[in-house]
Amino acid sequence: MDINRALRTVTKTGEVTFGVSQAKKAIASKQGKLIIIASNCPAKELKDQNDIPVMEFPGTNRELGSACGKPFSVSVVTVIKPGESQILSK
Repeated sequence: MDINRALRTVTKTGEVTFGVSQAKKAIASKQGKLIIIASNCPAKELKDQNDIPVMEFPGTNRELGSACGKPFSVSVVTVIKPGESQILSK
């Protein structure tokens, strides 16, 4: 699976949130299906405190933002609904 293509698809057709605080809300409400963290994200504690699968993106927050089709840096992406993406079948 091409992670960049999957991220672009889930961003366009599914439901995602961006940012550490949104990820923490998804953890608390058990809404998230997958959390994707940029390799340079300082919020590594997200990996230890939840039942939601966590994947480390093999790039920086700028590259993660670009992969999602956003013109800004993204440290954390939380997938709520995958849409047409196969991102949950990694």
